Amino acid sequence: MRICIKTNVNKPYKQIFSGFNEALFLALNPPIMPVKLLRFDGCKKGDEVHIQLPFKMLWISDITDFSETENEIYFIDEGRQLPFPLKQWKHKHRIIKQTENDTLIIDDINFSTNNKLLDFLIYPALWLQFAYRKPVYKKWFATITLF
Repeated sequence: MRICIKTNVNKPYKQIFSGFNEALFLALNPPIMPVKLLRFDGCKKGDEVHIQLPFKMLWISDITDFSETENEIYFIDEGRQLPFPLKQWKHKHRIIKQTENDTLIIDDINFSTNNKLLDFLIYPALWLQFAYRKPVYKKWFATITLF
């Protein structure tokens, strides 16, 4: 299944990308789903992110692709070890220049449990978790000073 959440932010796109760090990663997690960040290498190809979810479930994602052009920066994280019931996870983070001081952040997620009914059942919870990011992105980038 696919989830695509778009957020407009008033900062240059390269400044937005520079803010994609460990602190933002932690701020993006909803309080109802506390996670423990075990490893955060960054957002470039070859980097890894390891988190521990409730009940000691481990989620390990590899950054499998990264690209930077004059109008967009993106990176893709793919789940290597996923918590039940997820079997597949691919999240493309797109940071797109709209104008000199406006950026569009797109969270484009494809996931599967290998069971269509279960995909539909967990879709609302996952959608809410990523919709939660919209105000966090806006507040984070409005208050933080980047390079």
